Amino acid sequence: MSGKRGVTLRAQWLGKHLRELRERAGLTLKEAGEYLQRDGSTVSRFEAGLYPARTPDVLALLDLYGVTTPQERDGLVRLSRDVWQNGWWDDYSGDVTHGIVDYAWVEARAESISSFDALVIPGLLQTRDYMEAVIRADSSDATDEQVDRWVDFRLTRQEIFSDESPRLSMVLDEYVLRRPVGGPEIMRAQLIHLAKHASAPNIEIRVLPLSAGAHASPDGAFRIFQLPQPFPAIAYVPTPAGAIYVEGEGTDMLKLKYDRIRRKALSAEESLRLISAVAKSLADV
Repeated sequence: MSGKRGVTLRAQWLGKHLRELRERAGLTLKEAGEYLQRDGSTVSRFEAGLYPARTPDVLALLDLYGVTTPQERDGLVRLSRDVWQNGWWDDYSGDVTHGIVDYAWVEARAESISSFDALVIPGLLQTRDYMEAVIRADSSDATDEQVDRWVDFRLTRQEIFSDESPRLSMVLDEYVLRRPVGGPEIMRAQLIHLAKHASAPNIEIRVLPLSAGAHASPDGAFRIFQLPQPFPAIAYVPTPAGAIYVEGEGTDMLKLKYDRIRRKALSAEESLRLISAVAKSLADV
């Protein structure tokens, strides 16, 4: 690929790591730039993610900064390639926002995902009909062509379950089961699909019952991604104005919230029985 890429989460992560390594080595932007035979402002743009460093520059900087640990070097080199190489998600960059493209990249790299959802079943476990109903409700002025592209994007994300799948731990508010998205027939098929996935060895689905009352996330959904080194754990919080990515203490706080919600939820076996019961009740509607 040629040309300058926009600022992405990948580019920001790479820049953040390079800045931390430079500061740890006690070097200035000017000194790093001179080593690369560039000026300090170029290194500054690398570190800000405005213009991601290419792999040869990353390798040179790792040498300069004295990084010898294979895991750390390999992780940053892989990240530098991810920044500039097209993944399947980049094919949709003209159809979805940069934030959603970043989300698909994080999801594809995750070793484990913890998810709390209060309004809809998350995209990884949606049926085609259910996701189309959700998308059309959210974007009522979208053309059929746009909806088809967004549906294809979500379906392609689900292919992470066909290879080395991440561990998925999910808590759904009971309201998610009770809201007949797309009508009873579509919702029943969705719940049957959900129950089928609940038996997978790497997937845990729990339901937070209405009887649990108030819970630790009254403001709604969030997801926590555990990524391989050198990436930090990262949390994703959707909002009507756009997604927020959180690292560090923010992620730790959401992990505690998730644990509190999970403790109030039904067991996996009880949750499966409830999902199946709600699906059965929709057969007579």
